[in-house]
Amino acid sequence: MLKVLLDRADYDSEVCRTLIKDLGGYENSQWVKSLGQVEPRRRFKKRSSQPMQEERQTNLLFVDESGKSKPEPLAIPTYFSLGAIAIAPDAAEAYRKEADKLKIDFFGRTDFTFHEPYMRNHNEIYSFGGDDAKRRDFDDAIANLVETTRFTAFGVGVIKQAYEEFVASDADPYLPTDVYGLAIELLMERYVDYLAFSSEEVMGRVTFESQGPKEDAEHQLGYAKLLLDGTQWVSESDFRNWLEIGLRFIPKSGSHPMELADMFSRDLFEWVRSGCDSSPRRWELFQDKIYCRDDGMRGKFGVKIFPDSDIRDIIEAHRTQCGAIREN
Repeated sequence: MLKVLLDRADYDSEVCRTLIKDLGGYENSQWVKSLGQVEPRRRFKKRSSQPMQEERQTNLLFVDESGKSKPEPLAIPTYFSLGAIAIAPDAAEAYRKEADKLKIDFFGRTDFTFHEPYMRNHNEIYSFGGDDAKRRDFDDAIANLVETTRFTAFGVGVIKQAYEEFVASDADPYLPTDVYGLAIELLMERYVDYLAFSSEEVMGRVTFESQGPKEDAEHQLGYAKLLLDGTQWVSESDFRNWLEIGLRFIPKSGSHPMELADMFSRDLFEWVRSGCDSSPRRWELFQDKIYCRDDGMRGKFGVKIFPDSDIRDIIEAHRTQCGAIREN
């Protein structure tokens, strides 16, 4: 990654080879002292230089957002979240069928998409004409749909003002300066870890909810940079080995697993806004499905909050809790 910065400045990176090696060794030694063993940047086993020829199964990642990624000149703190669910194609089809059935049972039609925050606030069609019993039955049915669908949850929450201050301090020149770019990077690091350690031979296909041609192009660019340059913690070859080249985009339409990403991104947004010390409407259901490998530290846990320096104890307690859920 330092080489990328030097190339941008048109600087002769060859004379910095020794410096890069020394800095890497020093950085690793300091992390080991403070947090324990740090896994190498190129740590995932790959099978060939052309993963598309390996005929792996496809794993689907659907990504939605909550909040605004652009700066908001408000006196109150602002937040942004990306919520994502990784799901096998057969489980995605099973979700569509169950979601259609639920919609028929409660609304008599399927030509619409579940959408937060109308659902949680019982607005629009989810008011059921003020029928509290129908509302409770619907909430229970949605909870059952989330609980019984087979998927793994991932997410990134950004505390925006704190991140803007972090960027201004030049504390880490490797990270993107925009909130959405940061969220994509942190999300993909964790998704690639999940794919690399999957019990099946898989390739990740990433789909975002479409926001519009310009926004989609910006997100495509951020994703492409990961596959070309990598990040500070995951190499570019690892991203290319486990992810399909290029994002896909879809609008909200009918019953689709993107609805789950929409629900999770909203719960994650509410959780971050509370200082990671609350339990939003479906948080316990999603919490059971958050990715967690080993101790859950340094990219091995599916949810990342950034910056988290002032709430790190709460974050680590949450990871420990999720790890205990997996063991049980």
